[in-house]
Amino acid sequence: MAVQSRPRQALVIASALALLFSATACSGESDSGLDADSPECAPYADYQGNDGKSVSIYASIRDAEADLLRESWKQFEDCTGIEINYEGSGEFEAQLQVRSDGGNAPDLAFIPQPGLLARFATAGKLKPATPEFKSLADANYPADWLKYATVGGQFYGTPLGANVKSLLWYSPKAFADKGYKVPTTWQDLITLSDQIAATNQKPWCVGLESGEATGWPATDWIEDLMLRTQPPEVYDQWTTHGIPFNDPRVAEALNMTGSILKNEKYVNGGYGNVKSITTTSFQEGGLPILEGQCSLHKQGNFFANYLPEGTKIGPDGDIYAFYFPPIDPAKGKPALGGGEFVVAFADRPEVQAVRTYLATGEYANARAKLGNWITPNNKLDVANVSQAVDKLSMEILLDKSAIFRFDGSDLMPAAVGSGTLWKGMVDWVNGKDTASTVNFVENSWPK
Repeated sequence: MAVQSRPRQALVIASALALLFSATACSGESDSGLDADSPECAPYADYQGNDGKSVSIYASIRDAEADLLRESWKQFEDCTGIEINYEGSGEFEAQLQVRSDGGNAPDLAFIPQPGLLARFATAGKLKPATPEFKSLADANYPADWLKYATVGGQFYGTPLGANVKSLLWYSPKAFADKGYKVPTTWQDLITLSDQIAATNQKPWCVGLESGEATGWPATDWIEDLMLRTQPPEVYDQWTTHGIPFNDPRVAEALNMTGSILKNEKYVNGGYGNVKSITTTSFQEGGLPILEGQCSLHKQGNFFANYLPEGTKIGPDGDIYAFYFPPIDPAKGKPALGGGEFVVAFADRPEVQAVRTYLATGEYANARAKLGNWITPNNKLDVANVSQAVDKLSMEILLDKSAIFRFDGSDLMPAAVGSGTLWKGMVDWVNGKDTASTVNFVENSWPK
């Protein structure tokens, strides 16, 4: 095929642009036009020298949360010239394995399940932390959090965001109008549910659908109830298979969960019958509260990210949350939570730069200022947490009297926690009995 010559004018323009770009590169400016020596870029001085490089990040965080993530590191990109290519997926857990096996792993991943993290670390897929990075992590995070990313004595990653899951969302205005009281015990919660159901309204709205991760919100119920019916030591034994999954104490927690989730009088307000909760997305599960179609929704503080723009969150707002009440207040204040861990599949200098920045106080405070986010990073200035439910969550997270435990399904081996347990919850909601469900999960535990 003949190649036509380019017009002279086009060549002149191209030459001028080339000179312009060359001058910009020599001036120390990043591709964004920000001068690396400007005051705005001072916090990023240690990450220079990687202009024009790119780093890929893969995680399960999507929608509004993903937009806030991209905004949180934009100035870092502008000042360093490192382009961060972020991708969030509802099939994250399965696809991360596929990509890793296919030689197409991301540079960094945000893994919310320590059990899954351990699988990749054991397989030799993750890059261990350098001594310098480990020192930074030790200075910025509680030791209890760092142990979740330590496998075989080797440290692999730092927490990013955190969440508190022991929360129930409700409408303060609706409660005031109808004379409902915020329950302080499990029995109060059941009494309130019966009171609401007597008005011919289903009190609870629930969503379990989450792509290939469908079912995970139901596991939070079991975990919270295990923490409320058993000593924390038993919870720890359960997550590590020190007791079998079909232990009567686990079945008890599942049956208590079923007293709400499988109760046709209680669910699924605004959506339909019990089975509708497996096809209702977790992002939309609690939205009927805003329409007066249900009164209660169990979800972590991150549910705020899925509320319509303009929704007022707070004790005098459109929606707020309260602590998931204990069974027996005398046994203490159990709290369930989770978070993501930043791990590396590559160790190029630009990857190390991004990984390091995400573990700093500078990043933690930059992200917190955007709202709807908390973190165990002890360099966070709590004054930067402004959203009401996030403030409540930070109080729980920082409460030294609270009995905090990480999400149990995330701690379990990935084949169980993000495999048979999620599937088992869907089958259970759709009609499978408790005994068959706990036996199914127990029989899947790696030998």
